[in-house]
Amino acid sequence: MYTIVTASQKGGSGKTTLSGHLAVEACKHGAGKVALIDTDPQGSLAHWWNARQASEPHFVKVGVLDLSQALARLDEMGFRLAIIDTPPAITASISQVVAHADLVIVPTRPSPHDLRAVGATVDIAERHGKPVIFVINAATARARITGESAVALSQHGTVAPVTIHHRVDFAASMIDGRTVGEVVASSQSAREISDLWAYIQEKLSRLVRDPALLPDIMPTHLSISPLQDMPQIEDERAPPMPEVPPKIYEGPERRGLPDRRIAPPVPRLNERRAHVFGRRQTDTV
Repeated sequence: MYTIVTASQKGGSGKTTLSGHLAVEACKHGAGKVALIDTDPQGSLAHWWNARQASEPHFVKVGVLDLSQALARLDEMGFRLAIIDTPPAITASISQVVAHADLVIVPTRPSPHDLRAVGATVDIAERHGKPVIFVINAATARARITGESAVALSQHGTVAPVTIHHRVDFAASMIDGRTVGEVVASSQSAREISDLWAYIQEKLSRLVRDPALLPDIMPTHLSISPLQDMPQIEDERAPPMPEVPPKIYEGPERRGLPDRRIAPPVPRLNERRAHVFGRRQTDTV
């Protein structure tokens, strides 16, 4: 059984909403028996699951001290994936949960306060040697700070190529125990969650070296392959790719020509410029 942990010491980052959506998406795409585990004393995920009518994903409410035994029991029962929600701002509890993770998801809002709080969560993951994926969550469309946040987070680890934008349908769907994909399957919010799970599923497959976890259909617009630094895993389901010989340039030799990127020198004039930077025309020399 593989374990995904959503962790962030900053409250309001969207861990609970993201955990529920990813668990439902995993069930939808045939990831096997999925267990959704809530270690947050507030029990927000438990309230959402109690309002849910569907039987999947399975829900487990355990304390941090009993997590190891609970995971072992779920493994014996044939569960293939466990997604764990963690409480905010409790470093010791987060550390104990991250110790059981195969992959740590860190949802982060594109704001200075959230970016400052990322370091503590990354330190916990590095202390246990766990891989981290940042997910920019609740972003405003076409906002400059969203791109700046992605650049800042990339200095600390991998940033998911899918941004979850702030929309009312995320909160509205959680009221009755559903997700945006179950309420409006054709919405942009549902498409973002589906793409994010496809990326996480592919990333987890490479980390644990299990080709069976590879998604059946990978969105081509994510452009994940060039970003992977892990060894490629051969998938028996995919046909072998034909070898394409490299193209050889047969055009004219251009090395002797001048470089057009270099501007020609401008002759310097003996005349004094009328306006010098930092001076006014009326200033005396």
